[in-house]
Amino acid sequence: MELKSVQLTIPEGANLIFGQSHFIKTVEDLYEAIINTNPSIEFGIAFCEASGERLIRVEGNDEAMKAAATENALAVGAGHTFFIFLRKGFPINILGRIKDVPEVVTLFCATANPVQVILAESEQGRGVLGVIDGGSPLGIEGPEGVEWRHSLLRKFGYKR
Repeated sequence: MELKSVQLTIPEGANLIFGQSHFIKTVEDLYEAIINTNPSIEFGIAFCEASGERLIRVEGNDEAMKAAATENALAVGAGHTFFIFLRKGFPINILGRIKDVPEVVTLFCATANPVQVILAESEQGRGVLGVIDGGSPLGIEGPEGVEWRHSLLRKFGYKR
């Protein structure tokens, strides 16, 4: 068995939701969950089949986001993983619906940060061990940080 690290490529201004599922209809169910939650989000989904033809299934309403999802799915190449890239919305806007999709097993991350996927590869294929999402902490939040965080959440409309 070999351990590998794959750096994901996140387009400027986009966010990523990376997870694992267990069934071929995942790509359609994720599409419906997103579009029915917020039809103005621009998104693309790629789902890696783990059996049968073992194809990468792709859906979405934005060609650039579909291309980003496909590129990252090819780079990781782990069965039953899915990649959702989105613009004009944040993961927090759709995560509840994504988690409610019956075949979704786990979510590894939802972020706009640089992401590395840590993989194990054997003769059978690849599996995700985890992710490195962004960088390590550089300190502890003080009063100025609290003020900045509060104003940012209000700017985005999450707090009044």
